[in-house]
Amino acid sequence: MRQIVLEQPGNFQEHFAAPVAATKGEAFVRVHRVGVCGTDLHAFAGRQPFFTYPRILGHELGVEVITAPANDRGIVTGSQCAIEPYLTCGKCHACLLGRRNCCETLQVLGVHCEGGMRPFISVPVDLLHKSDKLSLDQLALVETLGIGAHAVDRSGIREGEEALVVGAGPIGLAVVQFLQAAGARIRMLEISKPRRDFVERLGVEAMAEFDGRLADVVFDATGNPQAMEASFNYPAHAGRVVFVGLVQGRISFDDPQFHRRELTVLSSRNSCDIFPRIIQMIEDGRIDTAPWITIRMGLAEVPARFPSLRAEPNLLKAMIEIQDSDT
Repeated sequence: MRQIVLEQPGNFQEHFAAPVAATKGEAFVRVHRVGVCGTDLHAFAGRQPFFTYPRILGHELGVEVITAPANDRGIVTGSQCAIEPYLTCGKCHACLLGRRNCCETLQVLGVHCEGGMRPFISVPVDLLHKSDKLSLDQLALVETLGIGAHAVDRSGIREGEEALVVGAGPIGLAVVQFLQAAGARIRMLEISKPRRDFVERLGVEAMAEFDGRLADVVFDATGNPQAMEASFNYPAHAGRVVFVGLVQGRISFDDPQFHRRELTVLSSRNSCDIFPRIIQMIEDGRIDTAPWITIRMGLAEVPARFPSLRAEPNLLKAMIEIQDSDT
């Protein structure tokens, strides 16, 4: 089967290898869709924390089950599923607190271990979340939506509070979706006009520069150190800052302002026990993912097209489609 390996920053190579057989407790699945995430773009650029090379990328996956062990989740041959790509130990301090998303030995498919830019993979059956209604495209977007949902949950935002989201990439848009569900008042700060236009079609006020109105909660989804540092300027007194994006390095802030406003700063990593809720919300029509995918490519096209993705004027979410010819 064809697999695409990021050998070093900026260097994708195509390899051919036999699929890895499933072991006890694992399902053997065919990968049909792979969403391209900011994590993948940062890894390609050599700016992704917690990352080593070479690596098969791909953690936003829409798959079809080929074989599955006995389970109580209704996962059988032919089930179409999203994969929750977080391999956890279940026994560290974070896991025992129910915070498996920040397990001390967390392994994320496509980041710490091999991911889904290949036609077949084996994964623990407990990480599969099936839907009889959603398309493979929609299933591949569940993980991205989970990042936004978890960030909103972390913020503790209440109905009627004002939220400012910085960065209108897929993660920022996912944050917006769940802020809308929470009844928040939302503004978006985004330098790209096409992305501002997209956000405004969702009924959200978008601006290219901060307008001076302080927010109850600020969500930074940029993964840009300058933007993250600037986000400390946007919360009101007693406000919160939630960093959804991350960078490889340090960020700093003005301590007197931080203390004067008595700000709360939160990190948000991955998601936890949230896939079923998201799948239900998409099935019920409360989340519309149809406009998100703006670029499509085949698996064999990745080495040639990936380097120019960031320069694509209409990039919102790129989706890789794996075909029969890749198997």
